[in-house]
Amino acid sequence: MTLQTAKGVSDIPPEEKIVKNQIVQTLKEVFEQYGFAPLETPILERYETLAAKFAAGEDSDALKETFQLSDQGKRKLALRFDLTVPLARYVAMNPMMKMPFKRYETGVVFRDGPIKAGRVRQFWQCDVDTIGTTSMLADAEILAVIETAFNKLKLDTEIKVNNRKLINGILEQVNIKNKEEAIVAIDKLDKIGVKGVSQELVERGYKKTQIKKLFELIKKDITLSQLKKKVTNKEAKEGISELEEVFKYLKCMGIKTAKFDVSLARGLAYYTGTVFEAFMRKGKFTSSLAGGGRWDQMIGNFMGSNREIPAVGVAFGLTPIMAVMKAKLDLKQRNLAKVYVVPIKTIKESLKIVQQLRKEGVATDFDLNGRGISKNLKYANSLGIPYVIMVGEKELKEGKFVLKNMETGDQEKLSVKDIVKKLKKK
Repeated sequence: MTLQTAKGVSDIPPEEKIVKNQIVQTLKEVFEQYGFAPLETPILERYETLAAKFAAGEDSDALKETFQLSDQGKRKLALRFDLTVPLARYVAMNPMMKMPFKRYETGVVFRDGPIKAGRVRQFWQCDVDTIGTTSMLADAEILAVIETAFNKLKLDTEIKVNNRKLINGILEQVNIKNKEEAIVAIDKLDKIGVKGVSQELVERGYKKTQIKKLFELIKKDITLSQLKKKVTNKEAKEGISELEEVFKYLKCMGIKTAKFDVSLARGLAYYTGTVFEAFMRKGKFTSSLAGGGRWDQMIGNFMGSNREIPAVGVAFGLTPIMAVMKAKLDLKQRNLAKVYVVPIKTIKESLKIVQQLRKEGVATDFDLNGRGISKNLKYANSLGIPYVIMVGEKELKEGKFVLKNMETGDQEKLSVKDIVKKLKKK
């Protein structure tokens, strides 16, 4: 048997998992800084929940890429393709909760789709959503979360912002009836260009005159003020008004990386208003690092009522963020220990020191194999552990131990108390 992983999934070695955990922790800190509370939902959902027309929608790539399975009771199940639909189901099942409900969730999601750089079949998302308000303040706050998070991660990004009401209105204005179908095509604009999207729309039965009019309005550098003069459709005008309000709040909050882009569509059927995606500003990496928008109808539909429960949120993609971070960082650290203890014929005494360091909150590892100093130094260096302590009989008598900086090679003799102080400062 040849051992291999399933296609589109991979093991994450310690040096990458350490960075991934740091990214997730940074995002959680930002989410909590903005007042969002944690939630956990199951990986498995009933297929009918994910397949509902107000969830993914039959025409969406997400549903086409959904992994399906059955349990022993022959119930049709599926692996969740995002964290938004499970959130909608959770809120619908708990109708008495206080609003607005601001939650974040991190977890694994699945897509049986094409594989490329930054896109795999099992990946993590980190989501924040605000449920229960139609105010554009919520949309602006989510965009502020995105900018704050990427600033903390030291990634130079830009956030493209649009509104589905504007896109829907434009499509209606040029007499394109099946909006969801057209939006799925427009969502590929960055990947296949105007020519590719035009060809797809022709194949779907639209006239070249309609497509020409469409791309007179949906073009890269057109501004909101220019569009305002050109659109006549009521829904499109409402979308422009909402965008103007969002950008007004963003200006007050000092958010500078969010830019209007009328070509941004986001193909999922459940979006109803503001939509946005974050990308690296420069470089070869073109996949989106985060994306989301307003989805005001899904929860009410799950509840089987005419009640509208508004919602807006964003999903951060850990896989593409990790791909960018791996290209930027030299991933050397394979162990989270700050110090590695080398006993020199002093195992019992060294164990006491190891436990003392751990009780003081210093992550500590030590030699389990009785190797010599040279081999132990090589081992600690291979794991990226920044410091090594040598514990010999002479050091025990003095009450001071050799602390070696593995990066610079510098050595000093310090008491355990002083070692703790030094390493805690680091």
